[in-house]
Amino acid sequence: MKNVENSFAPIMQSDRIQSLDVMRGIVLFGILLMNINGMGLAHAYEDPTVSGGSTGWDLYTWITTNMFFEGTMRALFSLLFGVGMFVLLDRLEKKGAGINAANIYFRRLTWMLVFGLIHCYLLLWIGEILYNYALMGFLVFSFRNMAPKKLIMVAVFLFSAGALWNYSDYRNDIKFVEQVAQVNTYKAEGKPLTKELKEADGKWQKRVEERSPAAVEEYNTNMRKGYLHVVGFLTPVNMFYNEHWSYRYDPFDVLSMMLLGIALFKLNVLSAKKSYRFYGIMALIGYSIGLGVNYYEVTTIMNSNFSLLGFSKANLTYDVGRVPIAMGHIAAIMLLCKVPVLKWLKARLAAVGKMALTNYITHSVVSLFFFTGAGFGMFGKLHRHELLYVVFSIWIFQLIISPIWLKYYQYGPLEWLWRNLSYQKMHPFRKIKNDGSNRHDVVKEVDVVTHQRTVESPVA
Repeated sequence: MKNVENSFAPIMQSDRIQSLDVMRGIVLFGILLMNINGMGLAHAYEDPTVSGGSTGWDLYTWITTNMFFEGTMRALFSLLFGVGMFVLLDRLEKKGAGINAANIYFRRLTWMLVFGLIHCYLLLWIGEILYNYALMGFLVFSFRNMAPKKLIMVAVFLFSAGALWNYSDYRNDIKFVEQVAQVNTYKAEGKPLTKELKEADGKWQKRVEERSPAAVEEYNTNMRKGYLHVVGFLTPVNMFYNEHWSYRYDPFDVLSMMLLGIALFKLNVLSAKKSYRFYGIMALIGYSIGLGVNYYEVTTIMNSNFSLLGFSKANLTYDVGRVPIAMGHIAAIMLLCKVPVLKWLKARLAAVGKMALTNYITHSVVSLFFFTGAGFGMFGKLHRHELLYVVFSIWIFQLIISPIWLKYYQYGPLEWLWRNLSYQKMHPFRKIKNDGSNRHDVVKEVDVVTHQRTVESPVA
């Protein structure tokens, strides 16, 4: 008997919302701008004083990325993923897929989870996010039919719950710092430490040791060794993130943005359909609030000399800063899509976005060979601002290669594989030149500004 699911094909390239593809391409580049710090430096993603430099251009780089990109690119990537999975289900259900829609949806997420595990453990990226998206994507299924207002309310609730947890962590950090000060006093006076103070002292000494120049150099040395050694070296780190972050951060950081994305999609905000005035006001409000909060956070950290409490205090307003900035970025990208200029750039960004999964994994593959001992062993050898040269090189390469690839192929290689596994059906890969009668073989040129149809998963 023929598999019913085979009658439900993935979306045609000509049926995509170009504004989302452009946005996906921009966000993918922004993700690399942040990830490169973890790819090329030890323990320096947040704190520039540990490695990579914290003065001059290195400090300016840290300030700029934290003001405009930290948390916002991940937020937008999460938002786009939520939109993609919602539209996948919505389209299948409208075609009468019934329970098969759920089969395809959950199979798609299951394979993404597998890709994520391969990505972190074998391609050596400790900041891997596909695994987390898959887990949160399983939860999105139950929210897909909610009205936009309710979706926004749930997202706000999740943001608030995360903020309360951050506040709890901040209170614990205050207590911890006070205990460390008490330990130093007791040691100076020759007093014996209580059990609680011994635990605090041990925790503090471990923190100091992990951030010491010797420990950083040891980390660098391990990352510059052979491939199998680096796999074994990073496995405990990946295991910690997969186990801890899934419940500590993902519901409040990832799921919240997925739901907010679905709400904005239902309100036609993400398809560049709103007026110039709407997006202008959205950008003004988003950037005004977000940049104000982020400036407060950056100055709080710097005035504390990058202390534990400085970071912990700044984290209290994390979502209050990053979410408005993300909304400002959305508005700016939609305005870019609406204006009749830079069509060549928007077409290339859209091509990068259509191959988002392939391009995202490519970042890690390039990083593996450039930074680890499997290739050039450059880990820890570049300053923070010098990592931008690697970022810009990858951007240029993908802006050039993505349109060329899509000129001859239907999808990126990983997008094609993901579709085949999700639908359990082999789909055409190469484009065949003909008279245009076969929609699978001909991709129509669509204006970035005016085209408004359905969309495949933003990760793909």
